[in-house]
Amino acid sequence: MIEKDPRLIFVIGFALVLLGAVIPWLMVLHVVKSTFFLNFLAAGASTAGLILGVIGTAYYVRLHKR
Repeated sequence: MIEKDPRLIFVIGFALVLLGAVIPWLMVLHVVKSTFFLNFLAAGASTAGLILGVIGTAYYVRLHKR
């Protein structure tokens, strides 16, 4: 399924990058208490989302090359 529709990987990557941006924003607004776990979760989600987004884009370009 992933080879037929790489947009799923791209959407998951986008969601992770968005999560990696929203968590620190909530910490700055003092909605969520800043902990080491949340800091590392935000950094890891952002990094993983960026990597998945690049992979999903590469798959998409590879499948739709003319």
